[in-house]
Amino acid sequence: MRQQNSPLDRLLRPKSIAVIGGGVWCEQVIEQNRKFGFSGEIWAVHPTRSEIAGIPAFSSLADLPHAPDAAFVGINRQATIEIVRDLAAKGAGGAICFASGFREASAELADGGDLQSALVEAAGSMAILGPNCYGLLNATANVALWPDQHGLVPVKRGVAIVSQSSNIAINLTMQARGLPIAAVVTVGNQAQTGLSRIGAALVEDEAVTAIGFYIEGLDDLQAFEVFAAKAKAAGKPVVALKIGRSAQAQAATISHTASLAGNSAGASALFSRLGIAEVRSLPVLLEALKIAHVVGKLPNTNIASLSCSGGEANLMADTAIGHSVSFPALSEPQKAGLRSVLGPKVALANPLDYHTYIWGNVDAMAETFAHLASGDASLALVILDFPRSDRCNSSEWAKVIAAVEAAKNKAGKPFGILSSLPETMPETIAQDLMARGIVPLTCLDDALAAIETLGAPPGEHSAPLHIAPSPENLRTLNEAEAKALLKTFGVRIPQSRAVPSASEAARAASDIGFPVVLKGTGIAHKTEAGAVALNLPDPVSVEKAALTMPPAGILVEEMITGTIAELLVGVVRDPAHGFVLTLAAGGVLTELLQDSVSLLVPSSRDTVHAALLSLKLSKLLTGYRGQPACDLEAILDTIEAVQACVMERPIEELEINPLLCGADFAIAADALIRCGGQDDG
Repeated sequence: MRQQNSPLDRLLRPKSIAVIGGGVWCEQVIEQNRKFGFSGEIWAVHPTRSEIAGIPAFSSLADLPHAPDAAFVGINRQATIEIVRDLAAKGAGGAICFASGFREASAELADGGDLQSALVEAAGSMAILGPNCYGLLNATANVALWPDQHGLVPVKRGVAIVSQSSNIAINLTMQARGLPIAAVVTVGNQAQTGLSRIGAALVEDEAVTAIGFYIEGLDDLQAFEVFAAKAKAAGKPVVALKIGRSAQAQAATISHTASLAGNSAGASALFSRLGIAEVRSLPVLLEALKIAHVVGKLPNTNIASLSCSGGEANLMADTAIGHSVSFPALSEPQKAGLRSVLGPKVALANPLDYHTYIWGNVDAMAETFAHLASGDASLALVILDFPRSDRCNSSEWAKVIAAVEAAKNKAGKPFGILSSLPETMPETIAQDLMARGIVPLTCLDDALAAIETLGAPPGEHSAPLHIAPSPENLRTLNEAEAKALLKTFGVRIPQSRAVPSASEAARAASDIGFPVVLKGTGIAHKTEAGAVALNLPDPVSVEKAALTMPPAGILVEEMITGTIAELLVGVVRDPAHGFVLTLAAGGVLTELLQDSVSLLVPSSRDTVHAALLSLKLSKLLTGYRGQPACDLEAILDTIEAVQACVMERPIEELEINPLLCGADFAIAADALIRCGGQDDG
């Protein structure tokens, strides 16, 4: 790697390495550096052994010629702390902390958290990776601070992969897809130096073309925002696979919002906002990184697809169902150009089955491919499965490669060759395609998923995320309190009155005006509990319904008529990703439809508007089949008020469900708020 004065330069690109410990892991570090061609100094450190893996051992750090640029610390957890302290005092550039038994094991080891804090204190300003991690591989500097085998080879440039899981990182190094990997860094517990800081250092490296993350939990939300902005400014795509996404959000239980946000909405909303491509599997991560390495971020998800088989063309079209990709229709100039090459027998379409009439004719194939790529597609794909090299001759397939390369140069558009099976894209061919600037992709579904995420429109990143600690003395406001608080921020609520008895409910209803709604107070999900009575027309029906309500109290409320649609508007504080704003179909349809979208607070009015229109329910909001439309401006005003409330008050969770939406109103019919005990509205 070529770092530009990064504070992690010595750790990521060391000229001297100290290997501390005598176990098989330390022996492997020495062996892997030899195998990788590391040209710097390697020093073994062990108090009793004279040599480790064939090199003389120093008895202590004090005996080393000078402070090492990087150290692999492969000793037990207690001894690790003292060695890290000594390395920092000596002026080392950084250390890999291999030992486990720190915060990741705090459920099993009572001192795990304390030891991790002690480790961070011992390191001071010296960078450490881990604990509980394998370390790093730098394929542009032949560095292997790594205690195991790996699959990397030296490269001049490529993608970088940062992983919290060392085993996943090992597996990714074994890929045979032709992806050039410049660096692999594992961060373990992220005790001090985590994903954000490593990512920021890798962005500065001119040899790194894109960054892939395997994430279990973010280290620092604000630092991750800074990293993402830095990557965007550098034009380096970031692809993330996150597992166990935001499980903390599931701890909130009072509202539908928490279950809708679930364990993934916060992470997905964050990645979208920061312009990070999110994937859901390791194969798609690798396919996306291949596109990112060759092409970069795609401007859209428009594809031109070519194959010499109707079966492949149909399979491509069918596989695209469920993916947010499109095949732009052919323009008249495209059709004319294709007809001049293919003749009258070929049906012209995208995806295109160009048949086998021109198979083997490099010029004709190149002209065909260039014509199809000349439209609105951001990426042209030629479906091509290569025969087995041990049983077949692939010389005719080489002509297709030559045609694709010529078409790429002629059309000025990026091209990929896509095999329908991983087995039919040999690694040697994938590497050759990479060298030609052609993306070698495998498996139609994985490739389309990669295109879908890399061509997604950039998210909003204009305002910093709202980040706040969990408020103390949490309590749940009753409905009247919650609505009163929302009203102070401009949310429109129905006329209502809380009463203690059935007789007083009838009097309150008469004052408000019929028809009315009766609700039992102190119940989170009133409809499911049978604690809601709607459209009560007179005092008798009110008193009768009130007698069936729970004893905690009764809320008498005006009945809103003219409702066109019901929305859920909710916010949950997610410790991992900020405050998650969820918009969904509301009322009794919330769980039934599962029609929701999540953003992060704050989100702009335009972003919220676009999110609302992405809901299936949006057809009702905008006027379905001649029906009146909802007052979208009133809905947007309400959502802005909700965001303001969350940003100004110590809110843990807030939900309006339903927000009744009509032609000239948006009214919060029900509300729940969980907040700090000092905030009573």
